[in-house]
Amino acid sequence: MSFWDIPGMKAGVVTGDLAWSLLQHAKTNGYAIPAFNCTSSSTINSVLEAGAKLNRPVMIQFSEGGSAFMAGKSLPNDKGKLQTSILGAVAGAHFVRAVAPAYGIPVFVHSDHCAKKLLPWFDGMLEADEAFFKAHGEPLFSSHMLDLSEEPDEENIAICKKYLTRMAPMKCILEMEIGITGGIEDGVDNSGAAKEKLYSTPEDVWAVYEGLNPISPMFTIAAAFGNVHGVYKAGNVVLKPELLQDMQNYAKEKTGTDRPLNFVFHGGSGSEKHHIATALPAGVVKMNVDTDTQWAYWEGLLKFYKAKEGYLQGQI
Repeated sequence: MSFWDIPGMKAGVVTGDLAWSLLQHAKTNGYAIPAFNCTSSSTINSVLEAGAKLNRPVMIQFSEGGSAFMAGKSLPNDKGKLQTSILGAVAGAHFVRAVAPAYGIPVFVHSDHCAKKLLPWFDGMLEADEAFFKAHGEPLFSSHMLDLSEEPDEENIAICKKYLTRMAPMKCILEMEIGITGGIEDGVDNSGAAKEKLYSTPEDVWAVYEGLNPISPMFTIAAAFGNVHGVYKAGNVVLKPELLQDMQNYAKEKTGTDRPLNFVFHGGSGSEKHHIATALPAGVVKMNVDTDTQWAYWEGLLKFYKAKEGYLQGQI
């Protein structure tokens, strides 16, 4: 069945049970919701336009740095407060809510990697969610990501449990990361990470499920299987998406349920089709894309300038 056949499915921002049903539809039907990092109204609009042309759901996501850019980099963004990052993410979410229905597709609004040092940003967004929930019966954002993969696993899971407990009454979805995604993302440099940290184990992932599922089933796991942020040359990174199926098999043995885990594929830019094809049946419901679209944006500007160079220079 089409995702449009999900009861209550609508154009515009989806949250709660409806958003979760859409992720489960993706899992059942072997596709993932593409999630694009956005920093401006123009990047948001381009993602919505592409989704509308293809008649496919999309996810708009904001990183902490991208959120600050959304509000304006000249504004103060004090360490320990991150007030401009909060402002930009909240403003971006409201903008998406305002325009998304006009594009005729379901849209998730999500916040990307939040390391421990960025938790004030996360707290500010949750306060906005709670205020919106009080007024409208749903959170402002569809979902948020905590990336505490730099911390010991026990601390990572404990903090995720604390926040999921706060998010569960609003049916706001939590994404968490176990194991490390290599490369550099939003100022977090994992390019020198030990190779073993780039691959999660079934036991690692099961510990996450065991800790979070009693609180709410509405969580996804960005398990590491060699992922790296950015575009990389073939052979420089050894992706092992088959590990995700091993994790599912382990969890199935424990729960008696087929594919109980919901995975996120990080570092999607430049990934080869056969790796994506292996990951999808293993329960990947969301796939992140950033570097590819950054380059497309820049390349589009460059081509426009070159095509109109005479005219543009004539205006100076």
